[in-house]
Amino acid sequence: MLRVLLIDDDEKLAPLLCEYCAMYEISIDSALLPSTGLEQLHSNDYDAIILDVMLPEMDGFKVCRKIRETHHTPIIMLTARGEVTDRIVGLETGADDYLPKPFEPRELVARLNNIVKRHTPDTTDSSVIRYPDLTIDLTLREVTVKDTLLQLTTMEYELLVLLASSPGENYSRDDILNRLKGTETELFSRSVDILVSRLRTKLKPLTPIKTVYGSGYSFVGKRQ
Repeated sequence: MLRVLLIDDDEKLAPLLCEYCAMYEISIDSALLPSTGLEQLHSNDYDAIILDVMLPEMDGFKVCRKIRETHHTPIIMLTARGEVTDRIVGLETGADDYLPKPFEPRELVARLNNIVKRHTPDTTDSSVIRYPDLTIDLTLREVTVKDTLLQLTTMEYELLVLLASSPGENYSRDDILNRLKGTETELFSRSVDILVSRLRTKLKPLTPIKTVYGSGYSFVGKRQ
């Protein structure tokens, strides 16, 4: 289970996140004040930190700098402000990711999992398929592109897993039909092209699915 420290003065946020994240085996300790959060950080080991920008005592940028003096723990910064300058400052002070409020809890979970995995790479982990800017979590059935959680249908997800599991391998329409058989009873040859087109759109700006003319489709990229 991941252990995460939340530093945010919104008293309503912590209970909601604690309940939601528990479903994904993420335990959250919370602090309303930066001073309290820094004390907890020095007394405990955390896998990641969720840090609000607008805080009493000192702003989140100063807190981030203080954390970076002694810790390399991954940090996601939260803010109600969406200005590009705030994002740049947050990243320059040592934050690993940036999520503006309001946000979807599921996206926060995906970002937490991503930054923790980036800091603790495990090449033997067969439950995750990784490419540059693309992560497919087979356990959670979640796909992220550049840390953005994608909303895929079951068919789109299954097709992506099929292609991404064997980069460079050519799959004909019949191959795809046979491999995805049972996922959708009305799947037919023409619908494979439509399915690929929808998936390509959702994967943008990445373009890993290539058309093999006269054959079918192939996934291009180097697994990490």
